[in-house]
Amino acid sequence: MVDLSVNIGGVKFSNPLILASGTCGFGRELEEYIDFRCIGALSSKGLTIRSRLGNEGCRVAETPSGMLNSVGLQNPGVPYFIEHDLQFMASLPSGVVVNVAGHSTEDYIDAVRLLQPHHRLIDAIELNLSCPNVKEGCMVIGASPDALYQLVSLVRKETSLPLWIKLTPNVTDITQTALAAQKAGADAVVAINTLMGMAIDVKTRRPILHNNTGGLSGPCIKPIALRMVQSCASVLDIPVIGCGGISSGEDVLAFLIAGASAVQIGTSTLIHPAACETITEEIISIADELNISGLSEIIGTLNLWR
Repeated sequence: MVDLSVNIGGVKFSNPLILASGTCGFGRELEEYIDFRCIGALSSKGLTIRSRLGNEGCRVAETPSGMLNSVGLQNPGVPYFIEHDLQFMASLPSGVVVNVAGHSTEDYIDAVRLLQPHHRLIDAIELNLSCPNVKEGCMVIGASPDALYQLVSLVRKETSLPLWIKLTPNVTDITQTALAAQKAGADAVVAINTLMGMAIDVKTRRPILHNNTGGLSGPCIKPIALRMVQSCASVLDIPVIGCGGISSGEDVLAFLIAGASAVQIGTSTLIHPAACETITEEIISIADELNISGLSEIIGTLNLWR
């Protein structure tokens, strides 16, 4: 049996599969459908310091080999999460990653300060600096290496927990923001979040999403995600967590070979809640076929053409 365990910045997870933020709530919605022992960790719905209702109107649109969403960070807020949901997440047989978003540096700092006293229940904090579905904050900060460095440096002082930075792909060179995150004290980066896109209703001549644009996810973005993961892994000394279009065991292994230490899965679980169980079975089968005894031995082994 292949050893599925992975190590991300000193934190060991039993499995490389992490449920991506925004696709699994806080785990309650999926509890009756999946065995959380097949999941390395669960990344919470993106949390802001205060509750948010999210964007108005149509917020999801299907596209070829993917989907657009413009939910707009709907969430109950960090205080409510701590009181009502954190203990439940910690009771699941998988790791706990708390995803934090904000509109300003102060929002991120305040949120992390509230979470720090509960550090024993949390394996990592994931800073969302890449959501394309809000009109301020997240992606504006995350697209600038200097702004990202300043924010992460300040947040780093507020917590002893491992700090993961979720990077936006909507930049010219993702390695610059990745290096800024590392320099500021991040323990890992997550690459990538959704790509900004649009869908149009030709009958009404209006965007389908009432936010006009949304984040594109699903199999259609996998080649871009693989390229960006490899680019980040080639310049960083901290782990990279791959994300974008993963729907099979072969996809997971491809991301690990490209340099990811683990992966996040989102859209696939919206199609089938138990996708991670099937993917785990596929990983084991392929690893057995290729005589891979442990996933750690293939991380970053991509042999580029010269």
